[in-house]
Amino acid sequence: MDFLNALVALLNFVVIPGVAYGSQLALGALGVTLIFGVLRFSNFAHGDTMAFGTAIVIMFTWLFQSWGISFGPLPTALLALPFGIAATAALVLATDAGIYKFYRRQKAAPIILVIVSAGVMFVMNGLVRLIIGVEERNFTDGARFLLDGNTFKAATGLAEPLVIKTTVAVTVVVAVICVAALFWFLQKTRTGKSMRAFSDNEDLALLSGINPDRVVQVTWIIAAALAVIAGTLYGLDKSFRPFVYFQLLLPVFAAAVVGGLGSPLGAIAGGYIVALSEVVLTYAWKKVATYVLPDSLAPDGLMQLLSTDYKVAVSFSILIIVLLFMPTGIFKGK
Repeated sequence: MDFLNALVALLNFVVIPGVAYGSQLALGALGVTLIFGVLRFSNFAHGDTMAFGTAIVIMFTWLFQSWGISFGPLPTALLALPFGIAATAALVLATDAGIYKFYRRQKAAPIILVIVSAGVMFVMNGLVRLIIGVEERNFTDGARFLLDGNTFKAATGLAEPLVIKTTVAVTVVVAVICVAALFWFLQKTRTGKSMRAFSDNEDLALLSGINPDRVVQVTWIIAAALAVIAGTLYGLDKSFRPFVYFQLLLPVFAAAVVGGLGSPLGAIAGGYIVALSEVVLTYAWKKVATYVLPDSLAPDGLMQLLSTDYKVAVSFSILIIVLLFMPTGIFKGK
């Protein structure tokens, strides 16, 4: 029985949160790796693109709620997602046409585009604060739990409650659908194959008659959609504050680099590696240890390797280690 309680505690506080957070990072890292693979620069504005899209989703969620429109047990934000994606796609396309396109025509070095994207990041961060403010926003509605602790305890007789939030279930399901749709698009559609060809060899792709402007536009639209979905799922699972998304850029980039920049499979794997590493290293293991160890060895302290304040440090450490020892990542990106 103690072993089962320890297993439930592990699921409750490590596995389930880690998988949900990993799904959010994976979607964010997919956007980063697509832009890097096709446009060949690291987009530092991606975190604030997530924030902008989520802010638009929140505003449409409020609008729907004021009209009495809901999505039953699911969050109303899911109904607002298409509007957030459309607004964000329009913003990034306008940004590309007004800023990035100029540097592409000048054949600017990738580092120049990185610096430009940092400038875009600060502008977008200010725009988000102007639109929705700096306060913390909780916009989750619908059913709170898919499985609540009391029901689980009554059904199993265990002391530990297993809790599965609706937002966690929605995160995992939406992430699986998005990843499957993206891989189908890249593998099966003409436009997806054009994007892959353009990423592999730009000159050869141009000689084959591929329209570079169309490839760039589609890449920005897909990256915007992934950013909005990732940002909204993160906000539903936790809460929304513009500065948090600025900080989220580091674990997203760490996930993309760990998996291999330019590799969609790597972005997914990297998202879960970074997320689970953060959760495992900052979780207080006292509860699990108390169940599995004899009373004489029961810990007095929290058995916490790092405070939760150091989650970002975990991402940064993983990023540095990978860049030092495996700079192309697990799936040998660029």
